[in-house]
Amino acid sequence: MDSKVLARTGAAVFVGLAVAMTLVQLREEPAVRPEAATSIWEPDGDPLPAQLRACAQMGELALSSPDCRAAWAEKRRRFFGVEHPDAYAAVGDKPVTSAPAPQSPTPQSRGEN
Repeated sequence: MDSKVLARTGAAVFVGLAVAMTLVQLREEPAVRPEAATSIWEPDGDPLPAQLRACAQMGELALSSPDCRAAWAEKRRRFFGVEHPDAYAAVGDKPVTSAPAPQSPTPQSRGEN
């Protein structure tokens, strides 16, 4: 048998199988995924998760809401484990005092003359 005829026959069989597999795949019903119950752990009496969900639903309006900013600040404080209550205070809640900038050592303080 001529090699060109064999190659063309092989290519035609390959294309035919690819088309057939595509048609079978398109005719199948999509597999139904079981709905996984998403549960969010909420400590008893902690209103923060509910408040964060409400802020998420507000969209861009939440950016100007002092309640949302305070909730986000509390979430950051808890996430980073900072015990100081004012460490992640929301912007605009109170004035932020900056610590003095560290000074570079002078030759005299390093013991050089």
